[in-house]
Amino acid sequence: MPAAFPPDSVGLVTPQVAHFSEPLALACGRSLPAYDLIYETYGTLNATASNAVLICHALSGHHHAAGFHSPDDRKPGWWDSCIGPGKPIDTTKFFVVSLNNLGGCNGSTGPSSINPETGKPFGADFPVLTVEDWVHSQARLADRLGIAQFAAVIGGSLGGMQAMQWSITYPDRIRHCLAIASAPKLSAQNIAFNEVARQAILTDPEFHGGSFQEQGVIPKRGLMLARMVGHITYLSDDSMGEKFGRGLKSEKLNYDFHSVEFQVESYLRYQGEEFSGRFDANTYLLMTKALDYFDPAANFDDDLARTFANATAKFCVMSFTTDWRFSPARSRELVDALMAARKDVCYLEIDAPQGHDAFLIPIPRYLQAFGNYMNRITL
Repeated sequence: MPAAFPPDSVGLVTPQVAHFSEPLALACGRSLPAYDLIYETYGTLNATASNAVLICHALSGHHHAAGFHSPDDRKPGWWDSCIGPGKPIDTTKFFVVSLNNLGGCNGSTGPSSINPETGKPFGADFPVLTVEDWVHSQARLADRLGIAQFAAVIGGSLGGMQAMQWSITYPDRIRHCLAIASAPKLSAQNIAFNEVARQAILTDPEFHGGSFQEQGVIPKRGLMLARMVGHITYLSDDSMGEKFGRGLKSEKLNYDFHSVEFQVESYLRYQGEEFSGRFDANTYLLMTKALDYFDPAANFDDDLARTFANATAKFCVMSFTTDWRFSPARSRELVDALMAARKDVCYLEIDAPQGHDAFLIPIPRYLQAFGNYMNRITL
């Protein structure tokens, strides 16, 4: 490993692509006749394939969870603080699999991929996906990698929903489920935020009904607004106050509607600008719908305890005190249901000022608790 990389890094990693030619039936009633999944692995699969861990990403996540793609990379993968030698998901012990979900825009088949039937990008014709669809596709990837059972399936936010679904859909293929800053379903307020973000994209004149690639444009303004709305919900009032307060970007007020006057305005515009240059608008629509649709208890008369009746995994649920998008109350609702279903569950509520984004931040108490739980997992 080049000296430029920290000793607790997984170092250089190379994405891999798995092609599947067997059709995948989807909850919406359609199917994908063939598709690709891009993924990365860290660590070594042991002889009995008992040390595999699946990382499920959140709304704007992807397969690059740890390490570097080149020695010149300025930033490592999105969860590098948690994956690597000696870190909570210790790659000297575990074989870690991280993928970009179907419908993504980072290498897996999605709306920006070419539809073989038309020779054009799928665009808005790409089927709507659910969390359960993703779990089925992930199970096929596990089969391809020779993994009959994951030691753990782990995710934060939307990733936590996938981990929960794994314990329900494939109870014999998961030994531990870690759901971090997540919820068993979205609140009405959460669905409302997602709808505002979608409308920002759908009403952008450059959206062209989802066929913007064919027009050689992107709905940049809509994506920027969607990201700005989303980003506000990922942060707490305290963290925004500490970062920005009412600080001005310039020395004086301009008394107009176009200038960037406050530091928080500058931050949100930067986040929106950066996001609009790297993320696909149709993928954003798909991911937010998958969030909205997730409600596994709906198939069990809204009885969350009965939903997990057949689960055999042990559960670890973590939440953060200032997370108002996926509040601790929603995690406690999940824990109460798991206890009612007589499942093995531990719960930690972490005092952290960073809001929903806290699950991505190396907060010492969080990393310690995370690592302690992972150390308990026997292979």
